[in-house]
Amino acid sequence: MCIHQLNLLAASNNLPITSFLGKQHPIEAHHLSSICDIMEKAMVNGDTCIIRCILVVFQVVFKFFFSPQTERNRDIVRRSGLLLWQLLMAPRDQICSEIQKEVCLAISSGLNILYPGEAEINNLLKLVLTEGERNSGLSQLRDVILTNLAEQLQNNRFGSEDDDHYRLNDELLHYILKIVVRESCVLITKCQTVSKDDFQRLLSTVPAASSCLRYLMAVQNHLLSNTILIKPDENDDSDSSLQGETLKVQELKTSILSLATQILTGCDEVLEMLQQVTTALINSDISDREQRLKGLEQITKATMLGHLLPVLLTSLMHPNLQTLTMADALMPQLVQLVLYTSQTALLLKTQSPVFSELNSSPSCASEQKGKLLPDERMLEEKEEPGFLTGLKIPAPWAAGKTVETVHPVRDNYKFKETVHIPGARCLYLRFDNRCSSQYDYDKLVIYAGPNTNSRKVAEYGGNTLGYGSRSVLGTGWPKDLVKVEGDTVTFSFEMRSGREHNTPDKAMWGFACTVRAQESSEDVSGGLPFLVDLALGLSVLACSMLRILYNGPEITKDEETCQELLRSKLLQRCQWQVEANGVISPALTPSPSPLPLTIDEDREFTYPSDVLVPPVGHYFDLPRIRLPPGIMIKLREISGRARPQFRPSIK
Repeated sequence: MCIHQLNLLAASNNLPITSFLGKQHPIEAHHLSSICDIMEKAMVNGDTCIIRCILVVFQVVFKFFFSPQTERNRDIVRRSGLLLWQLLMAPRDQICSEIQKEVCLAISSGLNILYPGEAEINNLLKLVLTEGERNSGLSQLRDVILTNLAEQLQNNRFGSEDDDHYRLNDELLHYILKIVVRESCVLITKCQTVSKDDFQRLLSTVPAASSCLRYLMAVQNHLLSNTILIKPDENDDSDSSLQGETLKVQELKTSILSLATQILTGCDEVLEMLQQVTTALINSDISDREQRLKGLEQITKATMLGHLLPVLLTSLMHPNLQTLTMADALMPQLVQLVLYTSQTALLLKTQSPVFSELNSSPSCASEQKGKLLPDERMLEEKEEPGFLTGLKIPAPWAAGKTVETVHPVRDNYKFKETVHIPGARCLYLRFDNRCSSQYDYDKLVIYAGPNTNSRKVAEYGGNTLGYGSRSVLGTGWPKDLVKVEGDTVTFSFEMRSGREHNTPDKAMWGFACTVRAQESSEDVSGGLPFLVDLALGLSVLACSMLRILYNGPEITKDEETCQELLRSKLLQRCQWQVEANGVISPALTPSPSPLPLTIDEDREFTYPSDVLVPPVGHYFDLPRIRLPPGIMIKLREISGRARPQFRPSIK
């Protein structure tokens, strides 16, 4: 057990023992061979104590003291791997769970030694991912390896040397995602199938993420965080550096698009199962139906819908990921997810007391409709209750924003902060009852605007505790709400006096103020139900992606440069044709066109009703375009040719 504790301590990179063990010389092959001899004899004798000790020794040796560079070392490694695999695949009645766990830790510690090639590691992972459900040893090995990879992946930057090692290929990610989807569907199904006591025990164990789900979370966070936070090297502005950063960003976006597509597809399957279970619970007659429907939301948070989807939706709203490629690829899946979440949220909403009260009072509803105007009554009759019925969406500023100084304030302390709440007609300020300053000229000034040049609203300072000035500025620190017109307020506080030796902290407490956009504070502690919040988030992202699709590709620099040229009516009058190689060029012969032969630049032309017929023959007259006099004068100045003078003929 002392060796086991040594191994656990060595796993931490911040401890001195880690660097100490890393500097030790590698173990010789005959020593590892002796360890294998002891393991074989213990396995024959069934000595579980020695087996556990040797397994812990394997973990330390593989991690710090062994390097399989010679052929003899590789033979010993193969022998060690066979012994570990024999223990792992042993029947459950022949091996205890503690030994099986130590075997998994030993294989995970020596993963790169036992399986030196990338293909060998991928084959092992494919085996544990596909056969893990049928064998407890493989299932436990899968969990240990994925947990270790997830921890390592979180500490690596995208594009580092170890990134490819910790981030698995798309095929393995697909297997992991299938396991996560299956786990999520099984967890949701248990809300309907398990007994009442088992359901209560299930609620007490969630939300807890499985190893496969944890690894997917690590991969998603690894890619998204690097995409959002990636910055080019400021010290290297060479073309190769910029090109490398561009390629890295493109690779990141491609990886995110692939992962997001798979996650949204999996969420679609889980939401379909959630809708089926919700419908079955609503139509069932079990005694604890209401408790199961309430617990269903908590269970849903423990699935990939709660661990993966919210982070993905929030990150996809970042400008770095608001691209036409993303919108075009993800839009169909987003629409399907919006339908599933809104429908399921509405199903759960119909079982809530608020919705029941709204629907159970037809008399009140009829009286209210009777008071409506005809047009309003028509709209009211067509309106159907949605998943937001009876819910109040909390505003971001409902809880208020607190602005405060340090407590207590120090000598020469200055504080300035501006609070802006978009769309607010006025702001309400509530001060803490502990507000105080040493003298009345150590004051706070409030301005109705973005800076100190705005209109002054009020100023407060001093204290009534018998220290310093022993008085307050004006009527003193306000006990009631202070109303400021507009959506912006600026606080400016300055400590001008030096602290006296007998002044306590309470007389120099400073100030604290809460700014709200409404007079009464709104209770937002409960928030929105999870599925409602998810449906709103999906709807916002879908609308954002739809806007990108509607706007189309961004205007290129060439189009901006040629903007005036593209607006020219001379080019608009030309007949264009597509060559065999795809190049667009002006037509050599005119084609029927609704445009007039002569375009007057001074006025807008109208399309004629008849169709122009091209003239017969090889030669034809080009349409004349009347240019404005100003342009003609400029052209003559550039060409150096004067305007022709027409002399009247003498008869």
